[in-house]
Amino acid sequence: MPKHIISGLKYLTAVELRKKGHNQRDIAAELDMDRSTVSHYLNGRNVSWNSIEIAEVIKNTCPKDFLTITYALFKDKDKTRTIIKTCLDKKYDCKVKNSCIGCGICVDACMMNSIVLDDLKARIDPYWCCGCLICGEMCPTNSIEIMEVEGNGDNRND
Repeated sequence: MPKHIISGLKYLTAVELRKKGHNQRDIAAELDMDRSTVSHYLNGRNVSWNSIEIAEVIKNTCPKDFLTITYALFKDKDKTRTIIKTCLDKKYDCKVKNSCIGCGICVDACMMNSIVLDDLKARIDPYWCCGCLICGEMCPTNSIEIMEVEGNGDNRND
């Protein structure tokens, strides 16, 4: 059953990447699939509708559950990041308070690799943040605030 759910998540991701203008070659490379499978997915073949329905349910769970379930299925951070970033249509405002002590626990906890330490203070790239709140739950000083924002523009703050 997990392989069918993985197929459903790859299908949803392939469809989203196609909507964003990616060609079959790019989608195949992004999802580590052959182009013929991508072609079949985009034409609604070689994937069961039940698998797609289950993948939709997973996609529509809270961001933390979507992330952890996807990672549990794929067991690969890069593929998980691709699925989450492509399928999640929410944007987040990320703030780190001055109470941050630069311990790095949040960096280690972030499966999206959206947090780095910069001058002994955590810095979160909102472009990659999926809103799972794991970093805030792990922060010993409660220095992290993640809030969903309206709109779908790129809110990267370099």
